[in-house]
Amino acid sequence: MTKNSFISVISHEENEENRGSVEFQVFRFTNRIRRLTSHLELNKKDYSSQRGLRKILGKRQRLLAYLSKKNRVRYKELISQLNIRELKPR
Repeated sequence: MTKNSFISVISHEENEENRGSVEFQVFRFTNRIRRLTSHLELNKKDYSSQRGLRKILGKRQRLLAYLSKKNRVRYKELISQLNIRELKPR
């Protein structure tokens, strides 16, 4: 899924491009996580990138927890579109 197609999906739902929406932020973090993960497979000792990856993972986890509390249906749709695992219940 490319960024433009995801933006168009969001814009059709809300009738405007809302790049501050939780869905769009999670989408951007997911793309950065995938890119950093592939980078770290080649550069195993890049500890700065490992730290950045952990920070991005935490931000995405907090956003997903927020979305799961506020709107469970949107949360389920988002994790199915992005092929990411569901959060562990606390």
